[in-house]
Amino acid sequence: MAVNEWINGYLEAILNSKSSNIEENKVNLRDRGDFNPTKYFVEEVVTGVDETDLHRTWIKVVATRNTRERSSRLENMCWRIWHLTRKKKQLEWEDFQRVAKRKFEREQGRIDVREDMSEDMSESEKGDIGDLGESPNKTYQHNVSSLETWSDDKKEKKLYIVLISLHGLVRGENMELGRDSDTGGQIKYVVELARALAKMPAVYRVDLFTRQVSSPEVDWSYGEPTEMLTAGSDDPDDDVGESSGAYIIRIPFGPRDKYLRKELLWHHIQEFVDGALAHILNMSTALGEQIGGGHPVWPYVIHGHYADAGDSAAILSGALNVPMVLTGHSLGRNKLEQLLKQGRQSKEDINSTYRIMRRIEAEELSLDAAELVITSTKQEIDEQWGLYDGFDVKLEKVLRARARQDVDCHGRFMPRMAVIPPGMDFSKVIQEANEADGDPSLTNTEGPSPKTVPPIWSEIMRFLTNPHKPMILALSRPDPKKNITTLLKAFGECQSLRELANLTLIMGNRDDIEEMSAGNACVLTTVLKLVDRYDLYGQVAFPKHHKQNDVPEIYRLAAKTKGVFINPALVEPFGLTLIEAAAHGLPMVATKNGGPVDIHRALNNGLLIDPHDQQGIANALLKLLSEKTLWQECQKSGWRNIHLFSWPEHCHTYLTRVASCRMRHPAWKTDTPADGMPKEESLNDSLRDVQDASLLLSIDGDKSYSINDSSDGGSDIQDQVNRVMSKMKKTQSSDKVGEMNSNNSNSSKYPVLRKRRKLIVIAVDCYDSKGEPEKTMISVIQETFNAIKVDTQLGKGVGVAISTAMPLSELVDFLKKGNIKVNEFDAVVCSSGSEVYYPGACEENDELYPDPDYASHVEYRWGSDGIKKTAWKLMNTPEDEDGKTGKALKVIEEDVKSSNSHCLSFLVKNVEKARKVDDLRQKFRMRGLRCHLMYCRNSTRMQVIPLLASRAQALRFFFVRWRLNVANMYVLLGETGDTDYEELIAGTHKTLILKGIVKTGSEELLRTSGSYYKEDIVPVESPRVDYLNSTKAEDIASALTRLSKCDT
Repeated sequence: MAVNEWINGYLEAILNSKSSNIEENKVNLRDRGDFNPTKYFVEEVVTGVDETDLHRTWIKVVATRNTRERSSRLENMCWRIWHLTRKKKQLEWEDFQRVAKRKFEREQGRIDVREDMSEDMSESEKGDIGDLGESPNKTYQHNVSSLETWSDDKKEKKLYIVLISLHGLVRGENMELGRDSDTGGQIKYVVELARALAKMPAVYRVDLFTRQVSSPEVDWSYGEPTEMLTAGSDDPDDDVGESSGAYIIRIPFGPRDKYLRKELLWHHIQEFVDGALAHILNMSTALGEQIGGGHPVWPYVIHGHYADAGDSAAILSGALNVPMVLTGHSLGRNKLEQLLKQGRQSKEDINSTYRIMRRIEAEELSLDAAELVITSTKQEIDEQWGLYDGFDVKLEKVLRARARQDVDCHGRFMPRMAVIPPGMDFSKVIQEANEADGDPSLTNTEGPSPKTVPPIWSEIMRFLTNPHKPMILALSRPDPKKNITTLLKAFGECQSLRELANLTLIMGNRDDIEEMSAGNACVLTTVLKLVDRYDLYGQVAFPKHHKQNDVPEIYRLAAKTKGVFINPALVEPFGLTLIEAAAHGLPMVATKNGGPVDIHRALNNGLLIDPHDQQGIANALLKLLSEKTLWQECQKSGWRNIHLFSWPEHCHTYLTRVASCRMRHPAWKTDTPADGMPKEESLNDSLRDVQDASLLLSIDGDKSYSINDSSDGGSDIQDQVNRVMSKMKKTQSSDKVGEMNSNNSNSSKYPVLRKRRKLIVIAVDCYDSKGEPEKTMISVIQETFNAIKVDTQLGKGVGVAISTAMPLSELVDFLKKGNIKVNEFDAVVCSSGSEVYYPGACEENDELYPDPDYASHVEYRWGSDGIKKTAWKLMNTPEDEDGKTGKALKVIEEDVKSSNSHCLSFLVKNVEKARKVDDLRQKFRMRGLRCHLMYCRNSTRMQVIPLLASRAQALRFFFVRWRLNVANMYVLLGETGDTDYEELIAGTHKTLILKGIVKTGSEELLRTSGSYYKEDIVPVESPRVDYLNSTKAEDIASALTRLSKCDT
């Protein structure tokens, strides 16, 4: 106590001595000749410490006997404590300001919505939106009465479902859960969900996409392109086809020989999207032949798990025009809030470590595209998703009611939220439930059946002096958030609990603590020290290894000893282990923060605790273990209600919710002759494309499509080669026929692009200060056409497209200045990707029309009237630093000439006052508006297009519509460009960046400070990206040839 009083007194003296001015004086201390050693110590030394350093110093202080040295170290500690306190106060103030500003912006968004929709809004709706005060006690309610419950009788439906889970190590058996922070409960959940969905009578096939990893760091199985999880429905009356069932599909993206943590995968996301798109297109065709009557069977839904997969699913669902579902698992904004409250790291440091802003933007993009968001608990909706720009509980309620009444929402949308707890397979554990009171012997391994004691039991019991005592079981990663150390302190300081029970801590797998991550190593080290401090040897078990199939046996052991399962996490998003434990007959003690509240309400099989209350944890454990009647009631209640968390129950609810989404899929309004061509003629035109069909590996299971497969003998190989060559010849001959027909019939305008083997896309954003295209662009176009003529191999089957922010009329006029005919291009992507034209099959003076299929494809969630009004108001109404509006300005004005039905174009009159793209995107989302914003033409235009439209997505549309693989496209760019420039670099296409062509672009208007990094979108180095200092035809041809070999 004396030491604490001394420290407090010293701190008061420091704070009263105007040391708070250190920050202001810090730069010029030496220069003024006013150098103070103590202040210098604070600046140079104390600013680099945190609580762990402080704890180590305190240990040294306690161990120091020399009075003078001890006093010096205590002074050191005082300075550290003062600095940490100041730092936390500063972060708390910044957090308060950020929350206040966000609340103001949310309220302003609701006011704008109310004004825009006031004409046809009922009084009750105005009240819902007009109530601007936050009501924390009001929880999210969802009306499910109108939903039609999914029935097993819907066997006529043959659904194809796509699940995506990118990070971690995913396989069907012997999952390495706990190996690292990326391979946890989410992996188990998605694998079991895929299996369970595939067994539903109406579901034909489920594909679970993940990353292919062929690295010596991990098992070889993670490098296998496909893995079957189950053969399909268990119903004997169901028609089980050759491609039915559940499969893990591993798509290569990023470096194939490295296993990367999730924070390093962001700039490879578009690679995954293109690879997954290729697989889905081939699979849809194959399923169409099996069960679709020759018509493609498109995915019923694409379901992304976690932020990275949500980002991927959003792009994929946009490319395919199919519904998207999202499950967050854990959310970036919530993690950011928790880390900021700890006060150890600034927002910049957190972003640098966790790429947290890129993760948050991915979650916001997922909310833009998702029809449905599945959560495990209501708490996740109220306290976590409510932090996001793209979801507002009150606005969602109003928009959902208006949509149900078929009332115009003025282009506004909020995704639906559904609470669906994860499922479990209880068939085996329920059968074992009656055996829990069987033979009490735990250690007898002799006799005719030594297998009665599983190996993991022996591994645990070797730690325990009396293994027959009731077991308190905790199972989690050694993560600080899991609060294991508080549990251990509660156990160590409660003598009654120590005498009554043993404590078993299953903390993942480890070989050497020194090789673990800093956070995990710190927790394990603290556990070992606490065991020693409280002398818990013989009472606490903490085995180093366990397998996934050992986990049920661990639960069984705890149940046999009449034990208890505990989850003391600070916050638990769901708590799947609580359900697993209940299924094995274990009552629970769990945190009151998060998902366990809903689980406890359903199962009523234990007690909830405050994870910060050490004494409360001990009391709850003691109560359950000592009161046998209560223990038995909790066990029986858990078994009685556990069916609520079964996989069949989960899948029924899941399919019911998905069926309520707005179903959509690619549907072409135009019926071209190429659509009816024989299937063999629509194959890719290179042998390598046939050979590299990892896309086809999962179609027929064990069948091989490789022309190099020698298992059937040389004659069969030759036959295969001959067949492929004949198909290629047919395609070449049909190309000529198609080109002839295109000159004679307007109905054949589209097939030309489809028959191309490669496509060169010129997307150079070269504009002067007025936004007019520069002559350099003409030179690039001419040299690109010349490059095709120079290299005969390159020119074979190659088409050329141009992608620009200009409208078609302006582009045509510009091309005429360089004597370039627009019909020399196979495709033209105009107005930043809002329109697509195919002039290649038209005569020079023919009138061009935008592709109606593309127009209907990007129409989704496009509300031009509401967006135009909001864009005008946001851009021309400035805000001060406090977020308050000022006098109206004229920052933008409408550019009618460049606008069309899917592109709102504005002239930027004052670039300095223009808002950044991510700032505008945030405010649009708060108002329920979903769209794609960008600045273009050297920051002289702002264009707003539909959410599903972009220059990058137009290339994927060509893939879906005309089967021109994105991997066979070559995109020519400058060193900078419009704000959508970054989207055009990453992916499986090849990118050639021409240096010195584009001097200034619009990228400075893309991100505000504190946003995600460019490196999170664009890979720093990629074999698919090449740079060129020349625009000569020969050099361009040479560079394109180099790029064509990067995948070989």
